Amino acid sequence: QVQLVESGGGLVQAGDSLRLSCAASGLTFSRYGMGWFRQAPGKEREFVAAIRRSGDSTYYADSVKGRFTISRDNAKNTVYLQMNSLKPEDTAVYSCAVKVDYYGDYADFRRYDHWGQGTQVTVSS
Repeated sequence: QVQLVESGGGLVQAGDSLRLSCAASGLTFSRYGMGWFRQAPGKEREFVAAIRRSGDSTYYADSVKGRFTISRDNAKNTVYLQMNSLKPEDTAVYSCAVKVDYYGDYADFRRYDHWGQGTQVTVSS
C-alpha cells in the first residue's frame, strides 16, 4: 500500500529555516504530482506548495511564496519543502500527499490522496 512518511519538523524561532522531507513508498513516485498542506489548530487545511511529477513546475500559496521551496528527487521517492524566514503564523502540522487527479487544481486538497501522518512545525516569536 502507499505510505508517506514526513520528517524534519520541529520548534524553531522566527527567521529560522527548516527542511521537511516526505518519503513515499508503494507507488510509482515519478508518475504523480505531490503537494504539501498544513493545518493549524482550529483552522482549515491550507495549501502550501505543490510540484508536478517531473519537477518542472511548482506552485505556491501566496503566504509562502519567496520563502518556501518545494523540490523532489524521483530517484529517492522523496519530496522536500525548504522553509526559510519562518514566521509564527507558519506554525502548523505539515502533511504531504499524492495528487491522484492529474487535471485538477494543485491547490485543491480534494485532488489528493494517500496523506502522510504529518510533522509539527512550531515557530516561536
